[in-house]
Amino acid sequence: MRHRLFIPAATALLFALAACTQDELADDNRLPEGEYPVVIRATGLSVEATPLAAHSTRAAVDGDWQGVTSVALKMGDAVKEYTVTASTDFKSATLSRENDPYYWTSRDPITVSAWWPFDNADITQMPAVKVAEDQSKLTDFQNSDFISAENRKVEFNNPTLEFTHRTARVTIELKPGTGFTSVAGATVSLMSLSADNGNPTAIKTYNASGNTYEALTAPQTVAAGKPFIRVELGSGTFYFRPQNNVVLEAGNRYKYTVKVNATGLTLEGCTIGSWADGGGESGEAEDLGYSIQNDGSYTVYNADGLLAWNKAAQKDESINCTLTADIDLTGKDWTPIGTDYDNAYTGTFDGGGHTITGLTITTNDQYAGLFGYLGNFGKFGTVKNVVMEGVQITSNQIYGGSIGGVVGYSWGTIENCSVSGSVSGTVYVGGVVGAQIGGSITGCSSSATVKGTVDVGGVAGQTNSSATLTACYATGNVTIEINPAKNIAGGSLVGMNAGSSLLACYATGNVTSTGSSTGYVHIGGFLGNNYTTVTACYWKNNHEQGIGYNKKSTEATKVDGTGVTWQKAVDAMNTALQTAGSEWRYELKGALPTLRKQ
Repeated sequence: MRHRLFIPAATALLFALAACTQDELADDNRLPEGEYPVVIRATGLSVEATPLAAHSTRAAVDGDWQGVTSVALKMGDAVKEYTVTASTDFKSATLSRENDPYYWTSRDPITVSAWWPFDNADITQMPAVKVAEDQSKLTDFQNSDFISAENRKVEFNNPTLEFTHRTARVTIELKPGTGFTSVAGATVSLMSLSADNGNPTAIKTYNASGNTYEALTAPQTVAAGKPFIRVELGSGTFYFRPQNNVVLEAGNRYKYTVKVNATGLTLEGCTIGSWADGGGESGEAEDLGYSIQNDGSYTVYNADGLLAWNKAAQKDESINCTLTADIDLTGKDWTPIGTDYDNAYTGTFDGGGHTITGLTITTNDQYAGLFGYLGNFGKFGTVKNVVMEGVQITSNQIYGGSIGGVVGYSWGTIENCSVSGSVSGTVYVGGVVGAQIGGSITGCSSSATVKGTVDVGGVAGQTNSSATLTACYATGNVTIEINPAKNIAGGSLVGMNAGSSLLACYATGNVTSTGSSTGYVHIGGFLGNNYTTVTACYWKNNHEQGIGYNKKSTEATKVDGTGVTWQKAVDAMNTALQTAGSEWRYELKGALPTLRKQ
């Protein structure tokens, strides 16, 4: 029920009361009973210069008194309905009651509470804050606001009561990001809200203007990591998960500027300030950088998100991860995932073709790379579709180890991965993988400089058991610092090749060595040691001998530029790949062949 009662006489009474002097009253603070009705000037609500929403029947949400016709006013144990008469500019109002008002009994201050809206069936109780679930219509947005002044002192000579909002105001400004030229037509909702007092757990926002959306919520805290903002645009649904708790306090406005990308939402800025304009201090609701799918897998789109997945994967090595954006790990501490056979990573990591930049690891651990240990004999993990750019990986493990740009020690599947930067260790050191024991490496490349002491190669330090190496190449230089008491194997592609097959690969990095050993030293321009069949493979570097020690038949050929050209090498490698049923092919568009997947 809305009350439309206008009483100019009450306003006149307020000014008349203010004009009374102390000489016109009794000699002490007591006042004649029933002669001085309580009339109060109402202020507050953080009036904004230009409201975001056009005025309608209820506009206190925009910071003024237009449309508010009455409030519940409490003095002592009594509660009465007081009429609201707004000023001509709606920035203040007069609260009065024509019949049976409260009266001043003395000039001492009185304690007053007032609120709007109120329950006509029981005006005596201030209701709990309850907002609309669908605030997409202006009236539903406005009518979700609650205003109050609780236990305030009101002075006889200056009877003023300041109101505040009992709700929190959330503003979402959308901007088009990668994959979008416009965010027009979006549907924006707030999520993971408290159901206390019957409030909705999700709220559909009001499109206030342009790409700005607003909603009013009950005061509450939204836990970090929960989906807080949902944007539906085109055929996609995107979520923002705050890195810290979002504390929504009554009377504050929280403004989030969010970019909508094809891969998800990113937070551009957050401010916490006044109800009117939202200006103020920067908030702490940083973008979490990931979302968790129904099956527990992570979708990651920034460095914080990848580090969060890393932390989770240290406890559960089976958690899948998909990148939806390039990741910069420069200056970030990274702990390789998978520590040993019993704690190997067994999930699927899909880089989505994106680049991880600046991975830096200096360790004494036995296994190091983006992943330390991938898969085991019973469970085979997968790493695919990731570009590792500018890695700096160094292992000081003096008793050996497996060090690689992507994986240290692998039983699993590595596909379509590339590495640049530097990889340095002792035993089993490779640009992509230190040691591949079973499983497969397919469609991978490395331009990283690689340094080690025993089994060292541009792509892999060692392959063994049932491991296969298909359609891979290395262009980085390899250095072997020969351990004087160890058997040595080094090559520009693989140090020791003892897997089940090596098909359609090439290498061009120079291979150099320092020192000597009492054991065997097998260094080749392509492979150090070879114990398996090599088919349609090529090299070109500072070595005339392609394989240091060859135990099997081989088709490793040096590209000399005359009898054997890179075009001939590409044709032969592609024929071999096609024969084997592989989807990978080489193409020669520059000086050296590159890979593509059909």
